[in-house]
Amino acid sequence: MPIPRALLAAPLALALLGLGTTRLPSEPHLTPAAAHLPRLVAEGGAPTAALLARGSSPARYGTYRSTGPNIRAADRFRAGSITKTFVATVVLQLVQEGRLRLSDPVERLLPGLIRGHGNDGRRISLRRLLDHTSGLYDYTADPSARPRSGAEAVRTALAHPPTGAPGRYAYSNTDYAVLGLVVQRVTGHDYATEVRDRVITPLHLTGTSFPGARTELPAPHGRAYTRDPADGTLRDVTTLDPRAAGAAGSLVSTLDDLNRFYAALLGGRLLAPAQLALMTDTRATHGVYGLGLYPEKLSCGITVWGHNGRITGSYVRTATTQDGRHTLTYRIDTDTLTDADTLEPALLDAEFCPEAPEPGTPRPGTPGRGLSRSGRCPGRRAGPRRP
Repeated sequence: MPIPRALLAAPLALALLGLGTTRLPSEPHLTPAAAHLPRLVAEGGAPTAALLARGSSPARYGTYRSTGPNIRAADRFRAGSITKTFVATVVLQLVQEGRLRLSDPVERLLPGLIRGHGNDGRRISLRRLLDHTSGLYDYTADPSARPRSGAEAVRTALAHPPTGAPGRYAYSNTDYAVLGLVVQRVTGHDYATEVRDRVITPLHLTGTSFPGARTELPAPHGRAYTRDPADGTLRDVTTLDPRAAGAAGSLVSTLDDLNRFYAALLGGRLLAPAQLALMTDTRATHGVYGLGLYPEKLSCGITVWGHNGRITGSYVRTATTQDGRHTLTYRIDTDTLTDADTLEPALLDAEFCPEAPEPGTPRPGTPGRGLSRSGRCPGRRAGPRRP
């Protein structure tokens, strides 16, 4: 399992905010999870929060809901580690086309890249990069690193010994920095171009893009905040250099686009059944992580699939039923959320479980893992980060 790192958030003394509503076409019902949004503000310390749910059942097909006017349905925001699902989808499409094999070692594809300090690209396969069992050091854990490309990120990681032997699960952004380089070597195009041509354009995800070196978010967008660990005050970090995140977490998207992407992916529109089955195979990580996405078993026994993304100034979580027919994405405009291990599972229960408990009711069973599942992607940094 991923090693949780304590968030630097402190609860904000905020009054409970009223829910704002924007009705979207063909969405006549309030999503059950909406009642949990104010808790993200009052208990979690988020400035504002929003969610959008889509599903085949009228009772679960919701409107867009937010806790205030400063976070809107059409806003572009940084999606952090959700980028990994997009990159993994492209890699599995290349496997489907016979241009890659999951058993391919990195050394064969990128000769000489993974060497030194006990790192050995001959022992690391594409599968081990995709499911975070490579053992490579997470470059974002080095507080002195300021990589501006995937190659620089990998060089930062290789200055450190492995965190473990290949085959043991340990979430590492370096895995996806390497995968970005693999995609470029095999296709002749950078990972952003391949994701655009293979996923973003075919699905008409008009609010989704890779910023490259652009520090500003595309319009429309709100603000993004991080909490100062010294005094707990919020600092505006809407403008940042996204290059450090790269293939591990630089994607910009919208709530609706992320819902449509995960619905299409789990619904079989982007991968053949064999590759989709590989993506949801978690045996190598003992149920923790697949290939670019992970499962979460809810209190009612339903398992949802998706990913979260945490980058400076933003946290987002998307969850989808295995058939892709019911999807929820929620986000906050900061990277810190107090009591995430309680608040996030309760919100997911409310949306996906037929009879979820009312807000504030203790959740039975194993505590959820919330933000600790996949810590953080790098952006403007005040210390070590993990996606």
